[in-house]
Amino acid sequence: QVQLVESGGGLVQAGGSLRLSCAASRNIFSMKAMGWYRQAPGKQRELVATITEGGRSNYADSVKGRFTISRDNAKNTVYLQMNSLKPEDTAVYYCAAQHWSTSGMDAWGQGTQVTVSS
Repeated sequence: QVQLVESGGGLVQAGGSLRLSCAASRNIFSMKAMGWYRQAPGKQRELVATITEGGRSNYADSVKGRFTISRDNAKNTVYLQMNSLKPEDTAVYYCAAQHWSTSGMDAWGQGTQVTVSS
């Protein structure tokens, strides 16, 4: 089972930027997909963005054009570049991974807090 550790969260003003990193304990090229999810207080966890082993990305409508997911296979790291941040982006952001043998994300990091002030 891959281990995931997120970093890069923090407090930022509306309109600002942050870059989240997710370091994996093993070669992410062997993972079917990697992704970022978020959970705001009182809400369910939701998809933010995913990227497949082949580099195909998918985004939630709410972040399209503002967030970019990328992966560096040499560093076993997945990134989430977040621009034009809004207060409604405030949440705990989780990194996730999907093994080829499973039908969905089955490994999760501990999460990193992102707070956007207005």
